[in-house]
Order: sequence, then C-alpha cells, then structure tokens
Amino acid sequence: MLALVPPQPPLRWTHTPEEIHKLAKEVIEEYRAAEDRIGALAPEESNFESLALALAEAKRIATIEPLKFYQNVSPSKELRDAANAAEVAVTDFLVDSSMRIDVFRAKQAARKNIHESGRPLTQEERRLMDKMILDGTRSCLALAETERAELQNLNKELSQACIEFCKNCNEEKGHVSFTLEELKGVPVDVISGYSKRNIEGGEELYDVTFQFPDMFPLLKYAENPDTRRIAFERFESRLTINEPILDKILKLRRQVAQLLGYATWADYVTEVNMVKSGKGVEEFLSDLQKKLKPVGLKEREALLALKRREHVAKGFAFDGEFYVWDHRYYQRMHAEESFSLDQQLVKEHLPVSVVVPAILDIYQNLLGVTFVQMEGETWHSDVMQYAVWEKDAKNEKDFLGYCYFDIYPHSKFSGAAMWPILPGYDQEDGTRSYPVAAMVANLVKPTPEHPALIEHGDLVMFFHEMGHVFHELLSKTRFARFHGTTVALDFGEAPSQMLENWCYEPKVLERMSSHYETGEPLSKELIDSIVKSRFVNVGLSYLKQVHWSIFDLRVHTEQEIADYDKLWNELRESVALVKAGNLGGGPGALSHIAGGYDVGLYGYMYSLVFAADMYTTVFKADPLDPERGRRYREKVLRPGSSKDELDLLKDFLGREPNAEAFVQQIFGTSS
Repeated sequence: MLALVPPQPPLRWTHTPEEIHKLAKEVIEEYRAAEDRIGALAPEESNFESLALALAEAKRIATIEPLKFYQNVSPSKELRDAANAAEVAVTDFLVDSSMRIDVFRAKQAARKNIHESGRPLTQEERRLMDKMILDGTRSCLALAETERAELQNLNKELSQACIEFCKNCNEEKGHVSFTLEELKGVPVDVISGYSKRNIEGGEELYDVTFQFPDMFPLLKYAENPDTRRIAFERFESRLTINEPILDKILKLRRQVAQLLGYATWADYVTEVNMVKSGKGVEEFLSDLQKKLKPVGLKEREALLALKRREHVAKGFAFDGEFYVWDHRYYQRMHAEESFSLDQQLVKEHLPVSVVVPAILDIYQNLLGVTFVQMEGETWHSDVMQYAVWEKDAKNEKDFLGYCYFDIYPHSKFSGAAMWPILPGYDQEDGTRSYPVAAMVANLVKPTPEHPALIEHGDLVMFFHEMGHVFHELLSKTRFARFHGTTVALDFGEAPSQMLENWCYEPKVLERMSSHYETGEPLSKELIDSIVKSRFVNVGLSYLKQVHWSIFDLRVHTEQEIADYDKLWNELRESVALVKAGNLGGGPGALSHIAGGYDVGLYGYMYSLVFAADMYTTVFKADPLDPERGRRYREKVLRPGSSKDELDLLKDFLGREPNAEAFVQQIFGTSS
C-alpha cells in the first residue's frame, strides 16, 4: 500500500483537567445555540434542512466523547475526575435538551411540511425523522408543565447517580492477600504478577487485586477451597459502596416510568429493542431457563463428583454442596480430564506478540482492510494506535478510521470492552468525519520469566471485542445517530458473538498459535480438545448469565424490593444452581445496570440466537472466505442502525432468522 496520509488527524490525548472543563462548557453552549435557532423557527419554516440537529449532535459527540473516555483509561486521577465532571455537566444539559418542547414542535412541523410538500426523503432521512419524533414522544413532552419539570429533575438525579455508580467501579482498587502455600496450584506466571510484601515475622504475602487477570486464574487453579472461598467473598463485596446508589437508581427509574405512563422501567427500555416489552424478556428468559436447567443439573452432578473425589484424596472437608467458587476450578479440571485439555500448555502457545498480529491479519483478509500502526499521542505508554484503510488503498478516500488497543492492566476500567469514541458521519461540506474506536482489556502482562501469554478464553474475548471495533470502523451512514453499534441493544452483541466461532476453527487456531519457546503451532490433538470442550458445561455457564439477566429484569419490574442482596443470592442458587450463602455486595458490582445496559443483560443470550444463525448459514462452510466477509461487511456492519435489525438479518441470511442453529449448538437437536 502507498504511504498515504489519513485525511483526518488522530485525536489529541494531552488534555489538562482545565481544558476538559472548558471544552465541555463550549460544546454545551454550541449545542444549546443550535437548539435555540431551531426552537425559534416559525412552523412554516421548519423542514428537514432547517432542523440541522443531526449535524449538531454529531459535532457534540465528536467533542465530548473523547473527553469522557479519559475517566475509563487515564492513569491520572485529576483527568479522570475532570472527565467525570464533564460527563455530569453534559448529561444534565442533555436532560434539559430532551425536554425542550419548542424544538419538538419544530420537528413535528417539519414532518408535517415534508409530508404535505411531497419532498422525497431517503430511507435514512425518513428513519432519522421518525426517530426524532419518537424521542419526543418517549420524553412525554405532552405532559403538563409541572409534570415535565418533575420528570426533568428526576432524570438529572438519575443520570448523576448512574455516573457515580460507574465511577466507583472504575476507581475500585481493593485486594485480598494470601501466602504462597495458600496459592498452591495457581500457575507460577500468574503468581509472579501479584505484588509481594513481607509482614511481621518475615512471612511473604501476595496481594491479589480484584482485576480479572488476577482473580479469575486464582478461582480457576487454587487447590485450597478456603483460598477460593475467601477470594470470591472479597471479590463479590468489593463494591458494597454502590448498593445504596443502586437502590436510589432503581427507585428513580420506577418514578420516571410511572410519569411516562409505562407499567415498568423494563417496558420503557425494551419498547425500542427487538423484544419490544418487559413481558417478552420474561418469556424469553423463562423458556431458556427451563431448557437449560436439566442440562445444568446434570453438569453440576458431574462436577460435584470431581469435587467429592478430590476432597477425599486431599483431606478437605466435603459437605456435598457445589459453591460458586467451585465452578471455574472444577470446570477446568473436568475439561483437562475429559478431553486431555492442558490449558496451561494451550496458553504457552498463545503469546500476545503473536496473537494480536495474527488476529489483525485474519480480519484484514476476511474484511478487506489494512492496519497501519502509528506512533503518536495516546493516554498510556502501553497503548497501540492504528490507522485503518481499505485493502490496497489508492487515496485518502480509502481511509476508514482509527483504533486503539489498551490491552494491559493499569489504572483503568477493569474488564474488557470496546468504546466508540467518535462516530462516522457526513459533514455539512460533504466531506467525511471518520470513526475512532478503542478496545480496552486487561490481559496478563509479561514477566521476567515469560512473555505475555493468554488463555483460550482471552482469545475468544479479543475476537469478540474486535467484532465491536469493526462494527464501528466499517459502518458507513450519513448520520452519526445511526453509526456502528447504535443498533438495538438485544442485537448489538450478535456480530461479535458470531465472530467468537473463529476461535474454535482448527485452521484459525493453528494460524494464531506459536509456542513462545519453540514457535510450534498448537498440535492437532490440543486443537481437537479445544473444539470438543466448547459446549461442555455450557448449561451452568449460560445459567449464570440467566441469573444476572433475571435479576436485572426483576429489579426493573417489581415495584418494591426490600433486599437486593437477598434476591441476588436466592436467584444464584435457584437459577445458576450454585450456592454461596448470604454474601453481600454482588449487585453493587453489576456495572451494566448503571452503565447503559439496564434491562439489557438478557441481550447477551438473545443475540446468541442471531449469532449462531448468521455463522451457520453464511460462514460455517468457509469461515475465512473474503467473499463471505464482504457480504457480512456490506449487509451487517455497513448499515449500522440505519435499517431495522430484522430487515438487516433477513437481507444477510436471505430469509427470516430462526433459533435452529443455536438449539443445535447447545442441545444437539434442531428443535
């Protein structure tokens, strides 16, 4: 490819806290001025062009989203606090903005004038007009003035509570400490990543943070059940600070739903999703739980037998119960014994230095793009920055956007996620504003003894989050509102979940693996073991997701819940089929509920149906075929949310979607 210069410069990442405050204030003033102009229009002056809100919204997003992003990734607490304050200010303003009846009337007048004039709208323009009117309808601007004022105040209070909840999640810095003996079984490369300190008497303690790369290997490998229990109990209670905030959030949502005329918050949220109602979510989860429970019970008995055998052999007390801190440990043991799956050996074949370029290479060939690594400003020295182009790009029109990989732990968000930092959209002068996306993860860092090595589960996660990255980079819509991952929440995971299948394709696994010492790829035997073990114990794994989803639904449908911890623990035992006793704090760590996924956790399971259908129908026969990749890119990724999700699926599949492939994957039957 020619040495081309991107038509859009990369983002700045050297803001000061003062700049963040100043820019947030400026963007609020600019957007308010745009709304003032529109609100002052006479009814006869209102038309599609005079509204100009789509472009104003895009400019607002382009300014504020990179600033808000600092609170998730910046090593500087001052920058994180400034970003958090900017989000509070902008969110407050947007609540006011959503309640502007003058702007809503201008939109209504524009729709009436467009209809009466016969002016043709493109499909995307028509969808934008419809969504603008729906926004006003869902904000209940027809309410009396006193009720609108009450709703405005409730929404501001709700937004601020959600921001505080998420800030606490990002700022959590706790740990639990163990001796080396208590950590018996945990791999040496994992232990070497723990902070070590001496206490009185010369004994050494290892501090295990609640970051996933620290905690999950302990729960997966620590032989001592008390070590796993103590670690999990402390992990579960790490965000008890959020429990009163959660109570406040849920009470406010009930009040808002009532004012808006909805029976529950779940009905309000799901109205614009594929499922359409809270009752639809309830029926979906009930049916799924009913089908998964017999599978989960059978799996639990098998894992309990392993636990009984090991406890007898090692002299641990056995009470006949299967606890939540047993799950990862005995699931790993079951896979090792049933499929000769040595997960540590698999890990030795997956050095990050090989895996990341291999994943990029696979995606480049499949989707017809090229990644060019760049040097420049980022928010942390570990971050990798890429310019992304069409394959064989000839000129600047072939530029697609930028992406960042922040994949190692530091003072930041503790999980794995993709952030859509900037959307793509057409500017007023006809030029393109290009998207920017960031993938944030927490893979284990290199140690003096080993390079950075990842487990197969981390590989699946990487493929999944890269799916979201490409949804952002390869979407091309006129309006920012419809760009990329702005699709219905219960479809949004499907494109990424579909791509997880590549991590179980033998030729893909061979291509992505290289032993860190010998350079040899994964053996055929190890690959066979990985593929065969994919859906083993899937019943218990999926029931855990159903547990979270039912909790999410219940707290957003029931009008009064006295004890959220009690509900969480009871559902874990009855739905996820694991015991834990009366632990506290679990709901306080469920960041999805405050971070935009309220009544959305069911979406992970709901979209799996579409993911299985898309993969089996189109890709299974040849998952690396560029022609199939082009079809996926054009029909699924490019439209963003500018098309209805069901229409998008029908266009890609050539028929209505169905659950046959999902049922076959999980239950081994087609019905």
